[in-house]
Amino acid sequence: MVTACFLLVSCSGRNTGSSALSGFEVSEHIPLEHAEQFTADRLANGCTLVDIEGEKYLIKPENSDVDTSAVKDMTVIELPLENVYNAASSAMDLIDSAGALDMVSMTSTQYNDWGLDNVRQAFDGDMLVYVGKYSAPDYEYILSENCPLAIESTMIYHSPQVKEKLEELGIPVLVERSSYESDPLARLEWIKLYGILFGKEAEAEKCYKENIDKIGEILTGEGTGKKAAFFYINSSGAVVVRKPDDYVAEMIRMAGGEYIFSREDLNTEENALSTTSIQMETFYEKAHDADVLIYNSDIVGKVGSISELVERYPILGDFKAVRENNLWCTEKNLFQQTTGAAEVIMELHHIFTDKDSDDMEFLFRPEA
Repeated sequence: MVTACFLLVSCSGRNTGSSALSGFEVSEHIPLEHAEQFTADRLANGCTLVDIEGEKYLIKPENSDVDTSAVKDMTVIELPLENVYNAASSAMDLIDSAGALDMVSMTSTQYNDWGLDNVRQAFDGDMLVYVGKYSAPDYEYILSENCPLAIESTMIYHSPQVKEKLEELGIPVLVERSSYESDPLARLEWIKLYGILFGKEAEAEKCYKENIDKIGEILTGEGTGKKAAFFYINSSGAVVVRKPDDYVAEMIRMAGGEYIFSREDLNTEENALSTTSIQMETFYEKAHDADVLIYNSDIVGKVGSISELVERYPILGDFKAVRENNLWCTEKNLFQQTTGAAEVIMELHHIFTDKDSDDMEFLFRPEA
């Protein structure tokens, strides 16, 4: 459990002794069912303490008279928030689903790269603006908007000078890690963090529970025995597949399918990447008889038909799933709509159980 001592001492660990600051004792641990990359605790003084893999954030509520001047080795975030700069695209849907999209006014992802309708509408209504790449944002504009918080993905660690500059300008930086969760429901549970940050805890909890309830029967049901592969083919002709401990592979398993690759099959090294490249021969050997193939068309562009894909890569015509018209493609919103995990699992379950699947939001079957 996270405690309060790190307010005055080094933050090298998550667990330490009691705080020397009166009122900073933990009064309630906010329960999390799936998320492992962050914890949250309510403090006796009304603040909330968030720990994201060793990085500590003190969330100070609106109209609080808590003195944080003696707090060290932490990032203090004062509520309420508005004109937030969000450079973590995976967080935007969570923020929107918590009912706080109007509190974000700046992003590092351009309009055409968004697959979320509400985000595009915010652009269209001049409520959201692009302020440059995460590695080279428009500091002058961000500062002119009185930005109270910058939300970054871990990509910011490749450009540490940006984080340092934002903090130098007095803008707190929160580095989020929802994409590091291998459990799709853990990614969904990060909505609770954004509920805390934007004063939308009830809305966040409601969204989370509704999504979990949608797939209760699927999660407790028996597997279908259907084997599936998730892939795309890059410009070099190599096949890019998800690692077996990735959240996409986990969604396949949750939906009642069997992900076709094991770590031994892929011979992958330990790193933070969710995908790995293999030669077509290896892919053919493992996935030739798979019941379902899911092509990641979000990466390489939408596929008009199976024949178009086979014309481009003739070897795919020999695959069982292609012959039986059981190749599916992803829509653009699959990876950006984090709260869609339950719906994706439902759609995968429909595929594995051969149910009517004409009205899907995240997956589609291209014409033969």
